[in-house]
Amino acid sequence: MTTSEIHELLRARFGDDVAAPAGGPRGDQFLLVKGARLIEIARFLKETPGLQFDFCEDLTAVDWPKRNVIEVVIHLLSYPLRHSLVLKVEADRAAPVVPSLEPVWKTADWFEREVYDLFGVTFTGHPDLRRIMLPDDWVGFPLRKDYEEAGGWHGITNVRADPLVELKRLDDAARAEVARSAPPPPPPAPAAPPPPEKA
Repeated sequence: MTTSEIHELLRARFGDDVAAPAGGPRGDQFLLVKGARLIEIARFLKETPGLQFDFCEDLTAVDWPKRNVIEVVIHLLSYPLRHSLVLKVEADRAAPVVPSLEPVWKTADWFEREVYDLFGVTFTGHPDLRRIMLPDDWVGFPLRKDYEEAGGWHGITNVRADPLVELKRLDDAARAEVARSAPPPPPPAPAAPPPPEKA
């Protein structure tokens, strides 16, 4: 089923809360949905025969500072029917809040924790919304486009003058180790005696 066909079904049920398909001509279309109706739309997509989106294969976000929006992007797949769909939900960048899809698709759990951790989106109704990659006391959201690196955490630096210097040092050490552990070359073969002189 195409994105346009899915849109027609959603529009008949949810009206203008599901925008017309947008995106490029190569099939990477998406549907923009209202956050307030996200859970209803998700359940409809999962439970309706002919749609049966039984798997949330990815959930991520994109930061749009000039638009003051964080866009939550949801990739859905129907294993039995072999079709896919991309949904997007826009949230206010100053305080982004989106309903959690974890009650609909359990795979959304850690995806939402990652988006919370790195973009600062709060997923209401999530059973355990906390950081998943960074320490609990980390300041800021590193995947926002205006994030400024603080130079480390609790005295642990993450600044290097030139990372290639360290990579070269590691390569040189590995080569030296290979050279040390290689067996010595065999001794040269003894020279053949010269042929006897003819009388």
